[in-house]
Amino acid sequence: MILSNRRIPLLRGSLVVAVAALIPAVAGCAAGANSPTLHWHQPTPGASVVIDNVIRLNNVFVLGPAPAATFPVGSSAGLFLAVSNDGRADQLVRITAPGTATSVLLPGNGISVGYQRTVLLQGPAAQVILQGLTRPLHGGQYVPMVFYFKRAGAVHLNVPVMPRAASYATYSPAPAPASPTPIPSATAAGTHKPRHRGAAKPTPSPSG
Repeated sequence: MILSNRRIPLLRGSLVVAVAALIPAVAGCAAGANSPTLHWHQPTPGASVVIDNVIRLNNVFVLGPAPAATFPVGSSAGLFLAVSNDGRADQLVRITAPGTATSVLLPGNGISVGYQRTVLLQGPAAQVILQGLTRPLHGGQYVPMVFYFKRAGAVHLNVPVMPRAASYATYSPAPAPASPTPIPSATAAGTHKPRHRGAAKPTPSPSG
């Protein structure tokens, strides 16, 4: 079979395209199962940050109320996140939300993340709770938060508030804060009025 000069460039171009398509597959096989090209990363609107190339916070978001609704001051909101660790075992010991919540409740004594481990706190029920909101909260806002790790230190992150709709409609809202015990008033404590212990008044005689 004789090939014309016109077909030779066309065949060369086809070979280049075929070889280029095989390069990612060969590279993935050579790197093994731990190759980053084989890790699937879910595209999410939550915030993400890497600390010292070791700890990674993924898809961090606060679950807000339904669209057009607002969490009032004093209520609670759920926080969702994933924590990955490529270094020594660490622990997320504290989270604060200055200007938004009086406290952030963590499960147990914190979130422990071992070497090459990932902890998913992504619902549908919230395990991290923003308690005592100090400002109204609704979807579309951002909450400045600080995450404190035992080894990696602290990192600041602006966390979006996602409305409880679409893919988040099935998520459970944060539990309502416990209402304070009412203090009984003096009148409610008893039905009898206190008696005055003064001297008894003399009863007037009929003669005056």
